[in-house]
Amino acid sequence: MAPLASLLQIARRRLALPHLSALAVGALLICSAPLATAQQMRVAVVDTQRAVMETEDGLRAQATLKKLFDKRQRELDQKQKDLQKEREDLEKNRAQINTEAMTKRVETWQREMAQVQAVFVEYNKELQQKQNELTQPIVQKTVGIIRRLATQEGYDVVLERQAATYFRSDLDLTDKVITMYNRGESAPAPAAAEKPKK
Repeated sequence: MAPLASLLQIARRRLALPHLSALAVGALLICSAPLATAQQMRVAVVDTQRAVMETEDGLRAQATLKKLFDKRQRELDQKQKDLQKEREDLEKNRAQINTEAMTKRVETWQREMAQVQAVFVEYNKELQQKQNELTQPIVQKTVGIIRRLATQEGYDVVLERQAATYFRSDLDLTDKVITMYNRGESAPAPAAAEKPKK
């Protein structure tokens, strides 16, 4: 019986060792691959919105929007103040105004308030559309500069700053992007496709 038991133990060891060694090598490769990749990967962050808005073109776009919409905003603000005053007046004089006159004034006030709200919604849509129209070319140029900077400085990934929970301040490329944009640097033009030789 002893020889049979020892033969079984030897067989188990021979069968188990290659299997365990293969598992160990596989685990080692799996564990070391992410470490090697993570050590070599370079990551940076950019606050794209700030980069767009703080470029010279971004500042001009903001000034243009302000100029276009400030007058309308003042008109809306004044209308809202007038309606607020009218509401306070209605509440204050409720006992002195007959029911029919009060009903008409309240209905008029509600219509005017609904109109102001509709104008406000339309104003916001128009403002958003104009902002997109003015900033879209700036965004495209900024993204091109981010790509160029990442390529030049060897970054594998550039994250939006708000998406990063933590990062070292030296990994923030926002100021560099703004500087490059204001100097007139842009992303390189795509290479022209070569024509096939005849």
